[in-house]
Amino acid sequence: MLVLVAPGQGAQTPGFLTPWLDLPGAADRIAAWSDAIGLDLAHYGTKADADEIRDTAVAQPLLVAAGLLSAAALGEVSPGAVAGHSVGEITAAVFAGVLDDTAALGFVRTRGLAMAEAAAVTETGMSAVLGGDPEQVVAHLEKLGLTPANVNGAGQIVAAGTAEQLAALAENKPEKARVIALKVAGAFHTHHMAPAVATLQEAAAGLTVADPAVPYVSNKDGQTVAGGDDVIARLVGQVANPVRWDLCMETFKERGVTALIEVCPGGTLTGLAKRALPGVQTLALKTPDDLDAARTLLTEHSA
Repeated sequence: MLVLVAPGQGAQTPGFLTPWLDLPGAADRIAAWSDAIGLDLAHYGTKADADEIRDTAVAQPLLVAAGLLSAAALGEVSPGAVAGHSVGEITAAVFAGVLDDTAALGFVRTRGLAMAEAAAVTETGMSAVLGGDPEQVVAHLEKLGLTPANVNGAGQIVAAGTAEQLAALAENKPEKARVIALKVAGAFHTHHMAPAVATLQEAAAGLTVADPAVPYVSNKDGQTVAGGDDVIARLVGQVANPVRWDLCMETFKERGVTALIEVCPGGTLTGLAKRALPGVQTLALKTPDDLDAARTLLTEHSA
């Protein structure tokens, strides 16, 4: 059983879209999406520097576009399940047939702008906590007023909160844990993002939604979601609630996963899977050079 997954914010790097635009029809598709959402995706994916693509309003639609472009390059795909990390859940919603690509990009553009606006209210951020006992780490974060915003499994929890709270964490680390500040522009998946929820609820009301055609595994609780409206409701709420990628991986395991492909810009989720899902074959789509190996994996493991 093969799972197709999409990464979240922070996976983008300068120029990562460049080789993908050489594929037949890719530049035209990116241009059409850019026109639809009023954002020059080709520029940001090929020429912009790290600071420019760190901007939440830019990073989120860029990641969804890259994920959709790389998945389309694979050709016909029949995964046993799909999932995405944070904003990658919108990419996964297209894989599942819940949204079409243009609607998804319009929705993620609204999401990125709303979250950037919410992040501008207070100086906030996120830090990865690596190692330590998970229960002790969560208790330590909560004592400092921080939120365990991403519980990623494989010994990784991402803390989110104000700059002062994160500074306190850097000075006072959980036992046997390392702390690494992340290059993200806000405390995502916390109460700091609450203003964005109302904006997304309004945007969601105008979406044309279908039920998932393949099992869709949700960040909220790792559950497989059968209804399209439920998928959208979860996409709206997740901006202010923690990502439970650990529970998603538990569901993959329960469903008998044997292989996992992470769409462009892949690497983060395959890294977690290698540690949390031993024996599962993994492949990250970083450039078009990875497509042949991915197609072989699809043939060997598709349902």
